[in-house]
Formats: sequence, C-alpha cells, structure tokens
Amino acid sequence: MTLFDAVLCDLDGVLRHFDHAVQADIEARYGLPLRKTAFDPDLIGPASLGHITEAQWVEAVVVALGGDEHARQAVAEFAAVPFWVDEEVRGLLARAQERVPVVLVTNAMDTLEEHLEGLGLAYFADAVVSSARVGVAKPDRRIYELAAEVAGAAPERCLFVDDRLENVAGATALGMTGVHYRSIADLAPALTGLFD
Repeated sequence: MTLFDAVLCDLDGVLRHFDHAVQADIEARYGLPLRKTAFDPDLIGPASLGHITEAQWVEAVVVALGGDEHARQAVAEFAAVPFWVDEEVRGLLARAQERVPVVLVTNAMDTLEEHLEGLGLAYFADAVVSSARVGVAKPDRRIYELAAEVAGAAPERCLFVDDRLENVAGATALGMTGVHYRSIADLAPALTGLFD
C-alpha cells in the first residue's frame, strides 16, 4: 500500500520558476518597488481570486506606482520576465503520476492556462485547481478540500508540496502530509514511498 493516494503540488516556486535576478535588475534600473507593489495582497488578491484579469492587475500596479509612462514601462518589463520549468521536479512528479494522480494547486490568474500551454504543461497534471477559477486561494482550507476531491483522495491521504510555509500549514491543518519545498532535496525523499 502506498503512503499517499494523491500528490497535490504548487506551481510557482516548485515546478515553475521566474528569473529573480532579472526582476531585481528591472527594479534597480527603474528605481521602483515593483515586487513589493505587484505582490501587495490588496492588488494581487483580486486577480488570484478571479475578480479581475491579469491585464487589470497590471494596470493597478502601474497606477500604484504613479501611473506615468516610467511606471508603465517598468511594469511591462516586470510582467514579461521569463519563466521556466524545473525539469527535475517535472521528472519526479511524472514518476509519481505513474502511481497516483498529480494535481497542480496554484494561486494563479486568468492567464494560467495560456502559461501552462507555453511551458508544455497543459496536459501534464491529472488536474489543475486554479484559485482564479475556483474563487478561493491558498491557504483557505476550501481550496485544499477541492483539490483532494478532484484527486479522488481523502485529505489525510494527500501529499501537499508548496514553497510557502503558510500554504503548507493550511494543508497539514486538514491532515495532509506537507512538504515545504526549497529545493529538489525536499521533494525527492517525500516521494520515495511511491517509487518502492
């Protein structure tokens, strides 16, 4: 009997990564607090719940930074920072998928499906639970419950992986086994039981 009946995995910071050095360079060149502003809960919250589009979020960030052409150019560059898939993580999750469902659980915007397509991940996971589509975001317990339901597994039989500690805590509060992801070394041992 396997340790888990499903693997629920975050996208950003685990499977997908952004170039933080490029983000820092853009901030330095424009002299604007882009990351702090863009990820202010008051701005990103509505977008991650599907209340506004990514385009509207971008405009809100521009306005918060002064609304001039300088801010608009900075935000345009920031929003276009490249991202990529961690192939080691993809490989481990694909191996896990041979035994149990793998569901991506992500706080995302309305453009998630387009991004997954661009990354070659559109058909990778057995399911995707996007906060922008379901109207609740991690660490709200409802998104974990929904993800477990989609996976067809009881919460206590789910392994949950996320790079944010508060999101892992939200999952473990429901009885899930949590993995706080910082590197591949955190994920591999947690999945070992599925590969035996």
